[in-house]
Amino acid sequence: MALYNLNAGRSARYNARRCATRFLPASTFKIFNSLVALETGSIADEHTVIRWDSVDRHNPGWNQDLDMQTAFRRSAVWFYQELARRAGETRMKRFIVQEGYGNRDISGGIDQFWLTGRLRISADEQIAFLRKLYLHRLASFSERTMSIVNAIMLMEDTLGYRLRWKTGWGTQKGREIGWVVGYMEKDGNVWFFALNLESRDPKIDMPAVRMDILRSALRQLKLL
Repeated sequence: MALYNLNAGRSARYNARRCATRFLPASTFKIFNSLVALETGSIADEHTVIRWDSVDRHNPGWNQDLDMQTAFRRSAVWFYQELARRAGETRMKRFIVQEGYGNRDISGGIDQFWLTGRLRISADEQIAFLRKLYLHRLASFSERTMSIVNAIMLMEDTLGYRLRWKTGWGTQKGREIGWVVGYMEKDGNVWFFALNLESRDPKIDMPAVRMDILRSALRQLKLL
């Protein structure tokens, strides 16, 4: 797990070697995919609806027409595969190279490269990317685009804090790779986080495990 305290300008890591190691981004790439889709006009805004293709998938929340805000929250793979196809390989590659996202390798298919292809990113790189997004310092994207993506990342908004994140879960060399990346705004400060974990158990309850670990870490930091 990598953390960065914005006001203090200070990083903290648990397992620094792993934080510097690149892994499949899985659905954490939906953050970048959203930016590209908006910037290229592949979708007009977060409320534009894409019609469901009528393919029955394992998640009932995916099997319907969706807008980007809902698709992001539900992590609907088909929706973001469609956005990537609309953007196209040439434009997607250009944005990834310009922003230096991970290893910049989008081989494996325009609608698969972040799921089963060769794109890789480290926890440290996730933090660097999130900082630029929060501070509106991604040179390839407009203020409007970055504002919308920051907005759709909001998952918890309380009197004490705002918490934004995106989860991810993929399989890499027989290991289940889990992610939670995002940031917390509290008391005039921002804490960025990138949690990465793995298991060889294909039946692991990854959604529960990764959020339990994240919340435990935030409680230890007295942020929750």
